[in-house]
Amino acid sequence: MDDLEKPETGWRGSREGWLEAAYGALIREGVDGVKILPLAEQLKLSRTSFYWFFQNRDALLAALAEMWEARTTAPLTAATREFAETETEAMLNVIACFLRPETFDTKLEFAMRGWGLKDPAILARVAQADQQRLAALAALLERWGHGPLDADVRARTVYLVQIGYISMQADETLETRLERIPSYVEIYTGRPPEPREIARFRGRFGL
Repeated sequence: MDDLEKPETGWRGSREGWLEAAYGALIREGVDGVKILPLAEQLKLSRTSFYWFFQNRDALLAALAEMWEARTTAPLTAATREFAETETEAMLNVIACFLRPETFDTKLEFAMRGWGLKDPAILARVAQADQQRLAALAALLERWGHGPLDADVRARTVYLVQIGYISMQADETLETRLERIPSYVEIYTGRPPEPREIARFRGRFGL
């Protein structure tokens, strides 16, 4: 097989492979660690193969920002719209989203906030995401009867607690976190969750 017949993935790697390698570098080293040559060496690919998938480093960084939105903002806003029989169950849907790495990538969130300290465009993008997430949380609370101001304050309480966990890189076991969930729900909504709701919630985590 000559070069023209070789598949786009394999000897050149793949777009997903380059992106995941860049993700790992961003998590470990911050945005300054996302460089084409070290990624190529890590993947055991030529530096030129990168350009089959990305025009330049800026294009790779843009793809990382899109990945962040897909792994954080999109699932969180979706969680605020999930079906729930009660307000407390609706809040448990949100909390479950935050606790699962597949629905809220806290490592990537932390890395993006660090990146934003160096790049005003990324900082603006993070601020926009903050507003979008807060609006979704406030809308959830308004649907359950809270007035606009009350919903806004409660939404900020929910969100800022979670971002605090991420920013402080709080070292807390899942079991410890789950023990606190009923109290968090009562603070966030003004109502304690039913035992059956907590049982279903814990079941999501195999507990």
